[in-house]
Amino acid sequence: MSRLVMKFGGTSVADLERIRRVARLVSAEVQAGRHVAVVVSAMAGKTNELVAWTDGAGASAQGIAPSDDEYDTVVASGEQVTAGLLAMTLRNMGVRARSWMGWQIPIIADDSHGRARIEEIQAEKLGAAIDSGEVAVVAGFQGVTRDGRLATLGRGGSDTSAVAVAAALEAERCDIYTDVDGVYTTDPRIESKARKLAKISYEEMLEMASLGAKVLQTRSVELAMAYNLPVRVLSSFVEPGEAPGPDGELQGTIVCDEEEIVEKRIVSGVAYSRDEAKISLFGLPDHPGVSSEIFGALADANVNVDMIVQSHARSADTANMEFTVGKRDAGRAMEIVRAVQSRIGFEDATVDEEVAKVSVIGVGMRSHTGVAKTMFGALAEKGVNIQVISTSEIKISVLIDAAYTELAVRALHAAYGLDKL
Repeated sequence: MSRLVMKFGGTSVADLERIRRVARLVSAEVQAGRHVAVVVSAMAGKTNELVAWTDGAGASAQGIAPSDDEYDTVVASGEQVTAGLLAMTLRNMGVRARSWMGWQIPIIADDSHGRARIEEIQAEKLGAAIDSGEVAVVAGFQGVTRDGRLATLGRGGSDTSAVAVAAALEAERCDIYTDVDGVYTTDPRIESKARKLAKISYEEMLEMASLGAKVLQTRSVELAMAYNLPVRVLSSFVEPGEAPGPDGELQGTIVCDEEEIVEKRIVSGVAYSRDEAKISLFGLPDHPGVSSEIFGALADANVNVDMIVQSHARSADTANMEFTVGKRDAGRAMEIVRAVQSRIGFEDATVDEEVAKVSVIGVGMRSHTGVAKTMFGALAEKGVNIQVISTSEIKISVLIDAAYTELAVRALHAAYGLDKL
């Protein structure tokens, strides 16, 4: 019989009634003959509550550095509560089940507390347990260091936990249950004509996740692609047998290798992010080493830089530069830039947090021309000014005034015919 990993996010397990619904979905897979491991997040809002507790206990207001390892001990407890509750609920339904913490499997992680990365999963005991017919309910978001300390994987880490566990178990598939029923061509809250995709490639999903789509965490997609593990995104808010698919089958969206998609679209989706800040530098000395000085300092401070554009200023020996960072990093980035200014001597620096990044993504861009023309024309027609442009093999991103985000998304969605899929 095949192995299956099911993952349920915070909204899917937000209260006891939803946990009972999850238990029914798990029970249906067991009855279908599958060997099941379940990875769970904390109940919705619980992690934020736990983080707030650590802020108070850490005396951050007094300037005392937080204890990162103990922070992990506190915030990981939300997933442990969910795992225990779901295992109890399954047992009450007559399904054999037990909870597993990260250290019990074990899921070995590095010691970057709060943002740890999984190094190894020793899945022999877990595999034996599910092969015996017992459902393994795994607390997501956590691992254990080689020194025996609990370490959390950062926000969205339960997605990564699920895909990593599925890969270690050599599962047939990893099903990610969320509050949406699949991956859409864009955010349905902005564009009512958004269409659900039956399949999307790993590369496209990775771009969409990194460009603002909240469906899957970026690291989980990277892992799925590395192990060629199919991931299905679907809703947990449908009872078994009541889905709109054939025979009540849950459909969702399959994230898979590009070669498994017969009809390849030029553009598959439009993503956006309002979590952007643009930093502009004026009057930079135009000679080798200046960019290295700036971005080296930002990298040393773990500030991630995204879009970058440089242009010559009016003076022949100076240049201007613009780049984007996450909005929460804007203040720290400006402090670093100001520190660098004293060493390299540029004229001024400004920050603009009222910007948004809008992107079009599609593997078909590799073999089709005119994608940029369509994008820029659609935005121009709506009076949307482009501030910065960046591209990759399968995406084009533009930085615009945040006030035009929704207008831009709808215009691009229509321009590429995504409402007609």
